[in-house]
Amino acid sequence: MTIKIVGMIVVAYLLGSIPSGLWIGQIFYKKDIRQLGSGNIGTTNTFRTLGPKAGTVVLFMDILKGTLAASQPYILGLSHSVNPLLIGLFASLGHTISIFDHFHGGKAVATSAGILLAYNPPMFALACAIFIGTMLLTSMASAASIIGITTIFIVSLCIHDWVLALVAGILSAVVWIRHRSNIKRILTGTESLVHFGLIYHLQQKNK
Repeated sequence: MTIKIVGMIVVAYLLGSIPSGLWIGQIFYKKDIRQLGSGNIGTTNTFRTLGPKAGTVVLFMDILKGTLAASQPYILGLSHSVNPLLIGLFASLGHTISIFDHFHGGKAVATSAGILLAYNPPMFALACAIFIGTMLLTSMASAASIIGITTIFIVSLCIHDWVLALVAGILSAVVWIRHRSNIKRILTGTESLVHFGLIYHLQQKNK
Protein backbone atom coordinates (compact mmCIF):
# COMPACT_ATOMS: atom_id res chain seq x y z
CA MET A 1 0.00 0.00 0.00
CA THR A 2 2.77 2.45 0.96
CA ILE A 3 4.62 1.80 -2.30
CA LYS A 4 1.43 2.42 -4.29
CA ILE A 5 0.77 5.69 -2.45
CA VAL A 6 4.33 6.88 -3.06
CA GLY A 7 4.00 5.85 -6.71
CA MET A 8 0.76 7.81 -7.09
CA ILE A 9 2.35 10.88 -5.50
CA VAL A 10 5.33 10.71 -7.87
CA VAL A 11 3.08 10.24 -10.91
CA ALA A 12 0.83 13.12 -9.77
CA TYR A 13 3.82 15.42 -9.34
CA LEU A 14 5.27 14.49 -12.74
CA LEU A 15 1.89 14.96 -14.46
CA GLY A 16 1.48 18.34 -12.81
CA SER A 17 5.01 19.31 -13.78
CA ILE A 18 4.29 19.07 -17.50
CA PRO A 19 4.71 22.73 -18.61
CA SER A 20 1.94 22.72 -21.19
CA GLY A 21 2.18 26.39 -22.17
CA LEU A 22 5.96 26.29 -22.42
CA TRP A 23 6.05 23.15 -24.58
CA ILE A 24 3.16 24.21 -26.84
CA GLY A 25 4.89 27.53 -27.45
CA GLN A 26 8.28 25.97 -28.13
CA ILE A 27 7.09 23.09 -30.33
CA PHE A 28 4.33 24.72 -32.40
CA TYR A 29 5.11 28.45 -32.28
CA LYS A 30 8.90 28.45 -31.82
CA LYS A 31 8.42 30.89 -28.96
CA ASP A 32 9.37 30.79 -25.29
CA ILE A 33 6.25 31.93 -23.44
CA ARG A 34 8.42 32.77 -20.44
CA GLN A 35 9.78 35.68 -22.48
CA LEU A 36 6.34 36.93 -23.53
CA GLY A 37 3.56 38.85 -21.75
CA SER A 38 3.60 38.20 -18.03
CA GLY A 39 6.18 35.43 -18.43
CA ASN A 40 3.81 32.92 -16.85
CA ILE A 41 3.42 29.53 -18.56
CA GLY A 42 -0.26 29.15 -17.68
CA THR A 43 -3.48 29.43 -19.66
CA THR A 44 -4.07 33.18 -19.41
CA ASN A 45 -0.65 34.18 -20.70
CA THR A 46 -0.88 31.54 -23.43
CA PHE A 47 -4.19 33.00 -24.61
CA ARG A 48 -2.74 36.50 -24.50
CA THR A 49 0.55 35.78 -26.28
CA LEU A 50 -0.03 32.74 -28.49
CA GLY A 51 -3.73 33.09 -29.26
CA PRO A 52 -7.01 31.32 -28.44
CA LYS A 53 -6.15 28.02 -30.13
CA ALA A 54 -2.99 27.54 -28.07
CA GLY A 55 -4.70 28.89 -24.96
CA THR A 56 -7.57 26.43 -25.27
CA VAL A 57 -5.21 23.48 -25.74
CA VAL A 58 -3.17 24.50 -22.70
CA LEU A 59 -6.33 24.99 -20.62
CA PHE A 60 -7.53 21.46 -21.35
CA MET A 61 -4.08 19.97 -20.88
CA ASP A 62 -3.67 21.64 -17.48
CA ILE A 63 -7.13 20.52 -16.36
CA LEU A 64 -6.40 16.99 -17.60
CA LYS A 65 -3.17 16.84 -15.59
CA GLY A 66 -5.09 17.39 -12.37
CA THR A 67 -7.90 15.02 -13.32
CA LEU A 68 -5.56 12.16 -14.23
CA ALA A 69 -3.50 12.66 -11.09
CA ALA A 70 -6.51 12.67 -8.76
CA SER A 71 -8.11 9.72 -10.61
CA GLN A 72 -5.30 7.34 -9.69
CA PRO A 73 -6.91 6.06 -6.46
CA TYR A 74 -10.11 5.30 -8.41
CA ILE A 75 -8.20 3.56 -11.19
CA LEU A 76 -6.21 1.44 -8.73
CA GLY A 77 -9.23 0.71 -6.54
CA LEU A 78 -7.75 2.56 -3.57
CA SER A 79 -10.22 5.44 -3.23
CA HIS A 80 -11.63 3.85 -0.05
CA SER A 81 -8.19 4.15 1.56
CA VAL A 82 -6.63 7.18 -0.12
CA ASN A 83 -8.53 10.41 -0.72
CA PRO A 84 -8.04 11.42 -4.40
CA LEU A 85 -7.69 15.06 -3.39
CA LEU A 86 -4.56 14.36 -1.37
CA ILE A 87 -2.94 12.70 -4.38
CA GLY A 88 -4.15 15.40 -6.75
CA LEU A 89 -2.64 18.07 -4.54
CA PHE A 90 0.80 16.96 -5.72
CA ALA A 91 -0.19 17.71 -9.31
CA SER A 92 -0.83 21.32 -8.34
CA LEU A 93 2.53 21.31 -6.55
CA GLY A 94 4.14 20.03 -9.74
CA HIS A 95 2.44 22.71 -11.79
CA THR A 96 3.80 25.52 -9.59
CA ILE A 97 7.23 23.95 -8.99
CA SER A 98 7.88 22.01 -12.18
CA ILE A 99 10.87 19.72 -12.44
CA PHE A 100 10.76 20.33 -16.20
CA ASP A 101 10.97 24.13 -15.81
CA HIS A 102 13.82 24.51 -13.32
CA PHE A 103 11.28 24.32 -10.45
CA HIS A 104 9.29 27.29 -11.71
CA GLY A 105 5.76 27.05 -13.03
CA GLY A 106 2.24 28.41 -13.28
CA LYS A 107 -0.37 29.47 -10.77
CA ALA A 108 -2.13 26.09 -10.36
CA VAL A 109 -5.65 27.29 -11.19
CA ALA A 110 -6.56 24.99 -14.10
CA THR A 111 -4.76 21.98 -12.60
CA SER A 112 -6.58 22.48 -9.30
CA ALA A 113 -9.87 22.61 -11.23
CA GLY A 114 -8.93 19.28 -12.81
CA ILE A 115 -8.42 17.74 -9.39
CA LEU A 116 -11.88 18.94 -8.38
CA LEU A 117 -13.35 17.44 -11.56
CA ALA A 118 -12.07 14.00 -10.60
CA TYR A 119 -13.24 14.29 -7.00
CA ASN A 120 -16.58 16.11 -7.27
CA PRO A 121 -17.90 16.98 -10.77
CA PRO A 122 -20.83 19.12 -9.47
CA MET A 123 -18.38 21.20 -7.41
CA PHE A 124 -16.21 21.52 -10.51
CA ALA A 125 -19.25 22.82 -12.42
CA LEU A 126 -19.86 25.34 -9.63
CA ALA A 127 -16.24 26.48 -9.76
CA CYS A 128 -16.47 26.93 -13.54
CA ALA A 129 -19.69 28.92 -13.20
CA ILE A 130 -18.12 31.21 -10.59
CA PHE A 131 -14.98 31.64 -12.67
CA ILE A 132 -16.86 32.45 -15.87
CA GLY A 133 -19.34 34.72 -14.08
CA THR A 134 -16.57 36.66 -12.36
CA MET A 135 -14.64 36.94 -15.61
CA LEU A 136 -17.71 38.32 -17.42
CA LEU A 137 -18.16 40.93 -14.70
CA THR A 138 -14.55 41.95 -14.06
CA SER A 139 -12.82 41.08 -17.35
CA MET A 140 -9.96 39.82 -15.16
CA ALA A 141 -8.72 36.22 -15.21
CA SER A 142 -6.80 36.87 -12.00
CA ALA A 143 -9.89 38.02 -10.09
CA ALA A 144 -11.88 35.07 -11.44
CA SER A 145 -9.17 32.64 -10.31
CA ILE A 146 -8.88 34.09 -6.81
CA ILE A 147 -12.63 34.32 -6.23
CA GLY A 148 -13.26 30.88 -7.73
CA ILE A 149 -10.86 28.90 -5.54
CA THR A 150 -11.71 30.91 -2.42
CA THR A 151 -15.43 30.28 -2.94
CA ILE A 152 -14.85 26.53 -3.23
CA PHE A 153 -12.94 26.67 0.06
CA ILE A 154 -15.87 28.46 1.76
CA VAL A 155 -18.45 26.09 0.26
CA SER A 156 -16.46 23.04 1.36
CA LEU A 157 -16.50 24.37 4.92
CA CYS A 158 -20.26 24.91 4.71
CA ILE A 159 -20.92 21.34 3.54
CA HIS A 160 -18.45 19.93 6.09
CA ASP A 161 -16.19 18.28 3.54
CA TRP A 162 -13.10 18.67 5.65
CA VAL A 163 -10.61 17.08 3.26
CA LEU A 164 -11.81 19.31 0.43
CA ALA A 165 -11.66 22.28 2.81
CA LEU A 166 -8.06 21.41 3.70
CA VAL A 167 -6.95 20.99 0.09
CA ALA A 168 -8.95 23.99 -1.16
CA GLY A 169 -7.51 26.05 1.69
CA ILE A 170 -3.95 25.11 0.75
CA LEU A 171 -4.61 25.79 -2.93
CA SER A 172 -6.34 29.08 -2.11
CA ALA A 173 -3.22 30.18 -0.26
CA VAL A 174 -1.07 29.14 -3.23
CA VAL A 175 -3.30 31.01 -5.68
CA TRP A 176 -3.35 34.17 -3.54
CA ILE A 177 0.43 34.09 -3.15
CA ARG A 178 1.04 33.43 -6.86
CA HIS A 179 -1.29 36.33 -7.72
CA ARG A 180 0.37 38.89 -5.43
CA SER A 181 1.39 41.16 -8.30
CA ASN A 182 -2.05 40.82 -9.89
CA ILE A 183 -3.72 41.83 -6.64
CA LYS A 184 -1.56 44.95 -6.46
CA ARG A 185 -2.52 45.85 -10.03
CA ILE A 186 -6.21 45.20 -9.31
CA LEU A 187 -6.05 47.59 -6.34
CA THR A 188 -4.34 50.25 -8.43
CA GLY A 189 -6.63 49.76 -11.43
CA THR A 190 -3.82 48.66 -13.75
CA GLU A 191 -4.57 44.94 -14.07
CA SER A 192 -4.65 43.56 -17.62
CA LEU A 193 -8.13 42.84 -18.94
CA VAL A 194 -9.36 40.07 -21.20
CA HIS A 195 -11.02 41.40 -24.33
CA PHE A 196 -14.58 40.76 -23.19
CA GLY A 197 -16.74 41.28 -20.13
CA LEU A 198 -18.39 44.23 -18.44
CA ILE A 199 -15.32 46.16 -17.29
CA TYR A 200 -13.62 45.81 -20.66
CA HIS A 201 -16.80 46.95 -22.43
CA LEU A 202 -17.14 49.98 -20.15
CA GLN A 203 -13.49 50.86 -20.56
CA GLN A 204 -13.75 50.73 -24.35
CA LYS A 205 -16.96 52.75 -24.28
CA ASN A 206 -15.31 55.52 -22.28
CA LYS A 207 -12.34 55.89 -24.61
